[in-house]
Amino acid sequence: MAVLPREPWLRLLPADPRPWLLDSGEPASRWATLTELLDRDGTDAEVRAAKQALIADPGTRKLIARLPDWEKESVASGHNSPNYAPNILHLLADMGLASGDDRRVDRFLDQLAAHQDEASRFQSLSRWRGQTKPHWGALLCDSHIITDALVRFGRADDPCTRRALDRMAADLASTAQGPGWPCIPDPVTKFRGPGRRTDFCPQVTLEALRTFARVPAARQPRGILDAARTSLRAWQLRGDEKPYLFGHGRQFKTVKWPVFWYGALWLLDVLSRYPGLWRGRGARPEDRRATAEIAACLVAYNVDPDGKVTPRSCFKGFEQFSFGQKKAPSAFATARLCVILRRLGSLAEDIAAVDVRALASSKGGKGTAIPPSQLASACQKSRLTSSS
Repeated sequence: MAVLPREPWLRLLPADPRPWLLDSGEPASRWATLTELLDRDGTDAEVRAAKQALIADPGTRKLIARLPDWEKESVASGHNSPNYAPNILHLLADMGLASGDDRRVDRFLDQLAAHQDEASRFQSLSRWRGQTKPHWGALLCDSHIITDALVRFGRADDPCTRRALDRMAADLASTAQGPGWPCIPDPVTKFRGPGRRTDFCPQVTLEALRTFARVPAARQPRGILDAARTSLRAWQLRGDEKPYLFGHGRQFKTVKWPVFWYGALWLLDVLSRYPGLWRGRGARPEDRRATAEIAACLVAYNVDPDGKVTPRSCFKGFEQFSFGQKKAPSAFATARLCVILRRLGSLAEDIAAVDVRALASSKGGKGTAIPPSQLASACQKSRLTSSS
């Protein structure tokens, strides 16, 4: 095996997991390692082999088979559910699937794009507030994640996606916490999520930020970095404020796999795409500090002493994948976490300096954050020793 380059983010881990990842029999893990940790492109023979193995993998086929007929699927279990079809679509993209790799995925994308309201928000077939029949409605947690999926699968220039991006930019508002995206009621039922009308929604704000991170800067709304700062503010003020349903305690820090909802990994997966938060002329010390703290928690609460990630929490129904069990290290979970740390490479020194045991707890806590598990504490001790 060729010598792998040493990079700043690797000092955050007790050991380099990349050789193990490259030897993984999990195609999605090899693909992520080759493309996102080693910068290989689609012309590379190993990347092509990993992609072919991914498409042929029985687990991938079973996951694709979960995509429903969007014309008949009613959203009843919640947008944070692994059964919510756009969540499955994004998981497939994280695994390496792209447009043209499977006809069923492409047909499903066609169905998503076919339902857009007069305001250019994408819709889902929903049943809320005791309705006897579902209706096509548009909440931002539908429209944003669907827009993101269409962009991610190469449809950013489709007219319907362009309109949705324009609508998303127009919906960026001044909230009680700063620039962000609030929960906007469904235009038909007037249903909206819980919380104050003037508050930003942490989930839909991150969905919008992730979507805009995939398009050229010229297509991003003015003040996009300020919206990213609003997301960091929720962490910075966690001892005094708690967005309704979105805490920042141990469950926030401990990743639940696969990742569909608000938490440390989900937050950093988005914000790591905005390096202006921690470097450059406009970077603010408090944002740099907050990003480093969350990243340090991500490592301390999730990484084993050997530099691998054994899931501490999982959604049911993914047992055929390495990230769907809690008994052994997961190559896929390890690769996804490492991708984020690599994006934060220029912040590695700050992250290494954080002692997560000294961080204050969230609102409702006892003042000191609950420490990582014994296994993660050993990792934290090893990391702090190696950085001193």
